[in-house]
Amino acid sequence: LNSLTIPSSVTNIGAYAFECWLTTIAVDTNNPAYSSVNGVLFNKSQTTLIQYPWGLAGPYTIPNGVTSIETNAFYECDGLTTVTIPNSVTNIDDSAFSWSTSLTSVTIGTGVTRIGNDAFFGCTSLISVAIPSGVTTVGAYAFQQCSNLTRVTIAKSVTSIGFQAFAFCPDLKGVYFSGNAPNADSSVFYADSGTVYYIQGTTGWSSTF
Repeated sequence: LNSLTIPSSVTNIGAYAFECWLTTIAVDTNNPAYSSVNGVLFNKSQTTLIQYPWGLAGPYTIPNGVTSIETNAFYECDGLTTVTIPNSVTNIDDSAFSWSTSLTSVTIGTGVTRIGNDAFFGCTSLISVAIPSGVTTVGAYAFQQCSNLTRVTIAKSVTSIGFQAFAFCPDLKGVYFSGNAPNADSSVFYADSGTVYYIQGTTGWSSTF
């Protein structure tokens, strides 16, 4: 099964509905709830990205105007290599990119305020990530088991980092903070060691983090 067309009569699609190697999800133009752009499933107004097909490969730029990336939208999209998230996006929902194992880089727009739980869990090819100004919350397990992750930069707007957000990232050697120490505990980097760098004059730091 390579392609699927959602008819006008469908107004509700459940979780994990498209766990197959589709390359295109098409939608009848008369459907009141959903739409499709280049084979990717959106809500009707194209403000929420619902599902990226498993069978698509290569880089992807999310269209400007999208405000939310839904739970599991890119889950196990092993062909996805890079993704650019525009400034219009404010929320990366839980497990949005988890286990996309070929994802090597992600550009996160400055409009994002929340990176959800498990958002990039198991993205084993991801090498570095920059969390931009505007993000306040990085969810639990957000980057856990990103086994090739070596460098993270975190903007001063981040005030909360969830449980084991960067745990089991054995190559993570440099984490660079621009602001005060966020609300977090030692489990953030559980099972790994590395160096946290912070700016002189910022507060909340201790000998371990």
